[in-house]
Amino acid sequence: MKQPKSKQPRKQRKFLYNADMHLRRKLLSAHLSKELMEKYNRRSFPLRKGDEVEIMRGENKGKRGKVVKVDLKKYRVYIEGITRKRVDGTEVMIPIHPSNLRIISLNLSDEKRIKALERKVREVAPKEVAST
Repeated sequence: MKQPKSKQPRKQRKFLYNADMHLRRKLLSAHLSKELMEKYNRRSFPLRKGDEVEIMRGENKGKRGKVVKVDLKKYRVYIEGITRKRVDGTEVMIPIHPSNLRIISLNLSDEKRIKALERKVREVAPKEVAST
């Protein structure tokens, strides 16, 4: 499924609702911290369980925690320690949209994820060499 060229909200919502799983994963991306941006030469990266993030918007602004769950169906991320109390007294995790998060540290336990990060760095390096 390709992303629609139309900027109409109706079509954008339809695209998000009907998006394939491999596209949903990319849509669940968050901005990197300044240090990570400089290190990996990219602005954002898809979120994953184990990443440490900082909340940038909303009631919990400024709080940090590890990603516990990534919900591809609802486009939401659940963070350790970010909970709300229900009327019956039970604690429930608050779903947060990834656009309201900033990645502070990445979970690099998977080799494929490391290669995905390095892919962009390798693409930029030859251009720098050619321009000098």
